[in-house]
Amino acid sequence: MKIKKIMALKVLVVLALALGFTGCSKKGSTKGGSTATGWKINDKKGGFQFNDKFKQQETPPGMISVEGGTFTMGKVQDDVMHDWNNSPNQQHVQSFFMDETEVTNKMYSEYLFWVKTVFPPTEENYKHIYNGAIPDTLVWRNRLGYNETMTNNYLRHPAYADYPVVGVNWIQAVEFSKWRTDRVNENILEREGYLKKDNKIKLGSDVTAENSFSTETYINTPSKTFGGNEEVVLKKEMGGGRRPAADTAKNVYAQRSSGLILPEYRLPTEAEWEYAATALVGNREYNIYKGQKKYPWSGQYTRSSKRQYRGDQLANFKQGKGDYGGIAGWSDDGADITNKVKSYAPNDFGLYDMAGNVAEWVQDVYRPMVDDEANDFNYFRGNVYTKNKIGEDGVVELVTSDNITYDTLSNGRIMARNFPGQIAQVPVDENETYLRTQFSTSDNRNYRDGDRQSTRYYKFTDSEEGAGEEKHRMYEAPKHSITADSLGKMDKKFDKSDKRTTLVDDNVRVYKGGSWRDRAYWLDPASRRFFPQDMATDYIGFRCAMSKVGPKSNKKTPRGNPKK
Repeated sequence: MKIKKIMALKVLVVLALALGFTGCSKKGSTKGGSTATGWKINDKKGGFQFNDKFKQQETPPGMISVEGGTFTMGKVQDDVMHDWNNSPNQQHVQSFFMDETEVTNKMYSEYLFWVKTVFPPTEENYKHIYNGAIPDTLVWRNRLGYNETMTNNYLRHPAYADYPVVGVNWIQAVEFSKWRTDRVNENILEREGYLKKDNKIKLGSDVTAENSFSTETYINTPSKTFGGNEEVVLKKEMGGGRRPAADTAKNVYAQRSSGLILPEYRLPTEAEWEYAATALVGNREYNIYKGQKKYPWSGQYTRSSKRQYRGDQLANFKQGKGDYGGIAGWSDDGADITNKVKSYAPNDFGLYDMAGNVAEWVQDVYRPMVDDEANDFNYFRGNVYTKNKIGEDGVVELVTSDNITYDTLSNGRIMARNFPGQIAQVPVDENETYLRTQFSTSDNRNYRDGDRQSTRYYKFTDSEEGAGEEKHRMYEAPKHSITADSLGKMDKKFDKSDKRTTLVDDNVRVYKGGSWRDRAYWLDPASRRFFPQDMATDYIGFRCAMSKVGPKSNKKTPRGNPKK
């Protein structure tokens, strides 16, 4: 009897303690639910859907992760040019991805194949799309040099497949990056069951000019992707199921919250490119850099000191007058023009050819000075903000074969500004800029360096009238113009004024790194030059970058002295 009473007493004590702990708990129960509302997330019956199992951003094809950090931008070892255009300034770059190598002829040829197949140049509406994407192979020609072999073969011949593409202007490089964004995301969504299997392979049948994939179109209005073809754009079950839904589909598409869609491919900013090329991470100890690099590799010389490769050049550049590759039978750098990518050792980030081979386009509009007083985080000059164009029906307006916008460049080349299937863009207006402190206009290319507030002629009491007069321009660059009539006949007007004092304007872009045509001085990552964005050369190529979302680093090791 006593035993029963003791047992009953123990049970009561346990229950009392349990109730006490439950009543005094300071943390609400959110098991399987939202920490905001307690509602269940990813319920198959409906409600809020979110990818709670996301771990980290997928590494894009062909890219290397570059962990961001601080560095001194513009610090050159020598300044024999006396350009005064790269004053040292401290900057911080956010983590990003960058192409392991320069974009090759094979990679660019894949782009041309897709464009030619989807937008046949034999059709009147599309003839300028393909022709505008083709590199200028005539850049190899020289008045006093025989280079017809490269003119005819460099882009297409398999012998040059893994050589960096050249003859590509800045605008073409940007268009390639947009195309690459769509093709990579299209592949990911097909892999995850959101798009019809093997649809992208059937070019010319399932994929046509009015029936192609655009990342931004899919995100904003997925039902209009591929021309609204529901047999290609598949719906998924709620709850994150990996297989395409059957008859019980709940009209769910992949979104940014799915964690599958990658950010856009783009050209690296000047700060990103210089940071990645310098790769001071190899000189890091604790939170300081031990020494400064003159080149992307350690040391003050261009030749290798390693026993196996001692005396070999570490990059492809011009050795001296008339010496592009050394004496026959034993070449200093193994190349007379460009060289196959990965022919030289990578830098400490694992990036190849960040010095030599070809110089590379970056995003930035050129100005002689980097305005670190205005910003020292992810510095970039060239922002032109746009937004999606909304039609009369309140839905985003897509580009079609009837409303493609073409631009006639200063050299007469005609290029498509956008492709059918993409969302039309318009400049941001006062609805987005009103009472904002960080930007006030759509076009910010000449902010604090060429706009009315920064010109030496400004007067705050003046009215806006006359602010754009020629005599008040900060930079006196030539003003060429070219127009075309309905028959395609060009009317070219060359600016013959003798009052022009510079080539700098809002349409010149920075390019970085030395090339096969350059002396060793230009191999310094901090060196900078500029070139018109609509012109191309035989020594400027490019590589792509992509912003990294999420943490700065995926490393789980404690902060401090890195492991040797």
